[in-house]
Amino acid sequence: MPTRKTPIVVFAGVMALAVGLAGIAVARPGPNQQQPSVQQPPAQAPTIRAEVSLVNLFVTARDKNKRIVPDLTQNDFRVFEDNQEQKIAFFSRETALPITLGLLIDTSGSEDRRLPAEQEAASRFLHRVMRKGDEALVISFDIDADLLADFTEDVSQLDAAIRRARINAPYAPVTPTTFPTNTGGTHFYDAIYAACHDKLSEEAGRKALVIITDAYDEGSKLRVEEAIEAAQRTDTVVHILLVYDPGYPNGGGVAKKIADETGGRMIVVGNEKHLEEAFDQISEELRSQYTLGYYPTNTSRDGRFRKIKVEVGRKDVKTLTRKGYYAPQS
Repeated sequence: MPTRKTPIVVFAGVMALAVGLAGIAVARPGPNQQQPSVQQPPAQAPTIRAEVSLVNLFVTARDKNKRIVPDLTQNDFRVFEDNQEQKIAFFSRETALPITLGLLIDTSGSEDRRLPAEQEAASRFLHRVMRKGDEALVISFDIDADLLADFTEDVSQLDAAIRRARINAPYAPVTPTTFPTNTGGTHFYDAIYAACHDKLSEEAGRKALVIITDAYDEGSKLRVEEAIEAAQRTDTVVHILLVYDPGYPNGGGVAKKIADETGGRMIVVGNEKHLEEAFDQISEELRSQYTLGYYPTNTSRDGRFRKIKVEVGRKDVKTLTRKGYYAPQS
């Protein structure tokens, strides 16, 4: 389906706006021509093109009891890039901006007993969170990343895709030329990379992955750092619902690293009730965010990673946002 575009401003973490001031051509009368009775507008200056870099941040704020804080103002926030304070150029509280969502379900053997409950909770989550204008896709991963449903607004199609997830099912890779390894294991990092690099890179607006997994990777071609970079470059927040059996290996530390570095949340899920509560938390956060935008004081187009920190002046309020972005490169 065609990629959605946001008019004028494209929300992709770091954005370039080309502003053209078109010149108006004025016909001047020749020596034997009569001057027109209606005065013509004066000739305009030649076309000017300006390029401005803009950084957008989607920020969730919670109090010490983990409740969403809905009444912050622009003056409550301070933004730092590489420890240099930035001037906030615009501010809003977002409750209706469309969301592009990727739901990733771990279907490796370790999830066998939990898969039916995970499918049920994931289906209810999509029914709750999705509104008109939102899009979502569904990917299962074990020995490969299997695209069960491409981007769609149709929740019934997404629900059917979730129900099709099977433990270690024969694969139909997201990008056949990228990950057709079929070497066994759980290709967790490859799945994140495929979802971000191959599917979310051309999407606009708020983007998030919600992943149900024990986060134990075995057999990925890519490293966790490459998966994180793919999410950061596509401005994708990664939320991980960590589900695992005690005594079995899990990647809790890695899951927290991925979530922290992309501005998401890692939630440990011990039972079906906790899974429902975790989905409720993610749903609430996706619909209760502040948008902060600034023009960075560092205008170098060097492609380097810039660290971001957001502070709130109100006591006992913590923010959740991405930790940085990659600058554009000339």
